[in-house]
Order: sequence, then structure tokens, then C-alpha cells
Amino acid sequence: MHRLLFLGSAIFMIVAPLACNRATASNTRIPDPALDAPLATSKGKQTAVVAGGCFWGLEAVFKHVKGVIDVTSGYSGGSADTAHYEMVSTGKTGHAESIRINYDPSQISYGQLLKVFFSVAHDPTELNRQGPDHGTQYRSAIFYSNEEQKRIAQAYIDQLNQAKVFGRPMVTQVVVLQSFYEAEAYHQDYLLIIPMSLT
Repeated sequence: MHRLLFLGSAIFMIVAPLACNRATASNTRIPDPALDAPLATSKGKQTAVVAGGCFWGLEAVFKHVKGVIDVTSGYSGGSADTAHYEMVSTGKTGHAESIRINYDPSQISYGQLLKVFFSVAHDPTELNRQGPDHGTQYRSAIFYSNEEQKRIAQAYIDQLNQAKVFGRPMVTQVVVLQSFYEAEAYHQDYLLIIPMSLT
């Protein structure tokens, strides 16, 4: 299944299936964030960490976004000693399956990344679940690393809730990033490795 995402004058074709998130990704057109960081005047690298269901689907979406340098699947919200797939899968570690997005802020803003996150990557109104996947490890969350990210994320959620864009209140958490732990190697680029018949 292909999805088209319109961000300003740019069009992104999301060609990778959304795997475990595919049944719940929103088809809702959402507005640009009213509060956002301006595009940088020179190339650089900044990082965003988000969670919203299975990290395979999130990773596959963001790998196709212009301005994204690389995407890594991992765990956020818990401690280092529980950052292992078998433990995270129990839903008792505090971790969420997350992705770390390194991006060029001269090509895409933090707010525009959040627009992708809310519009095609997952359903931000589902509490502790995405489609068939349920548990706190599949929660919707934005892990901010500075006050600007926190401000932009919270303002955007408030904006979308006030406009009733999704028809139901968003449950996305905005929490400080303590640490990001890379997932096991076999989770990286997972949708590129598994047979297409399984997606």
C-alpha cells in the first residue's frame, strides 16, 4: 500500500507498508503546526525521538521523509538493564518502542516531523495500543530533549485537540528524554529484510 503525504509543496510517497501500525495510521489531513522552529540557514543534524506503536512501522515511514538523515529503532522511557526486546514486550519496563530520527533542520523542521508522526505514522488517539498491538510499550509519546521541542510538541497537540482534527482527544505523552537505547540489530530496517508477503 502506498500513501501520499503533502507537506507544503513537498510530496512524500510512503512506499513501505506500515506493518503492525498499518491498520491504524490516520488518513486525516492535519494542519501545519502554528508554532514551529524556523528552518536552519545551514545544514546540520538534530535529533527527535518518538514512539507510536511498533517501531518497525515508524522507522519505515520516516526513512522516506526528505531531510531525514537516518532512523534507528530502540527503546525509551525505562532503564538500560530492561532495554531488551523480550523484557520490553512484557509492558512492565516503562519503555516504549521508539525511534530516533536524525534530521537536517535546514530541510525539515521539528514541527513538520511531528506532522508526519501524527498524520501517517500512527493513531495518536489510541491509548497504549496501535491496532492489534497493545500494552504501554506501544504508547504514543514524544520524548523531547530541550525546551523548544517540548513547547512545539505540546502546542501542536493542543492545536490539533482544539480543532478536533481526530474526532477524539489525543493521548500522546510529551515527556523528557532520559535515554534512548538502540534495539537489537535484527530490528533495524526490519521491513526491508522480511518477505513482503509477511507485511
